[in-house]
Formats: sequence, structure tokens, C-alpha cells
Amino acid sequence: MNITVSPTPNPNSMKLTLDRKVVESGSRSYVSRGRAEGDPLATALFAIPGVANVFMLNDFITVTKDSMTEWESILPAAEAAIRRHLAARPGESST
Repeated sequence: MNITVSPTPNPNSMKLTLDRKVVESGSRSYVSRGRAEGDPLATALFAIPGVANVFMLNDFITVTKDSMTEWESILPAAEAAIRRHLAARPGESST
């Protein structure tokens, strides 16, 4: 699985583009771990210290961090969480 990380205009947000869909239709946006309940991928991302917001659309995920956390501590964990989630569901994406 290929994951490409790109900056966004917001320095506290990064776009992670995948080579497969993560959401079949519409979008998913979560501002807290509690709001992400029921979405296993978003819940896994919120388990990473410093993650403040998760947005998913088609084949990408935008992760927003709090201003006190460095990307170096979030991005490797976010990529690992995405890989684990999608490996557990080959050919399937979040709905």
C-alpha cells in the first residue's frame, strides 16, 4: 500500500493520500475521539497523542494535530494505523 504525505495550507494539518479508497461515498469528519466512535480507522488515529481532527474523503485522510505536538511523533503512527486498518480489511474501505 502506498501512502503519500503532503502538507496543506494549515501547518497543523497533513494530507495522507492512499492508493485505494477509504470512504466509498461522501466524507467523514471527526473533531474528537468520542465523535469518531463507530469508525475504527478514525478511532485508531485519535488514539495517537496530539491528533485533534480527522477528515476522510475518497482516497485521502487529512489529520490535524494540536499545536504542541510535532509531526515526527504523529505521522509514523498515523501511517501504521492506516496500514493496520486496511490490511485487516483487504479490498474493503470505511463506509
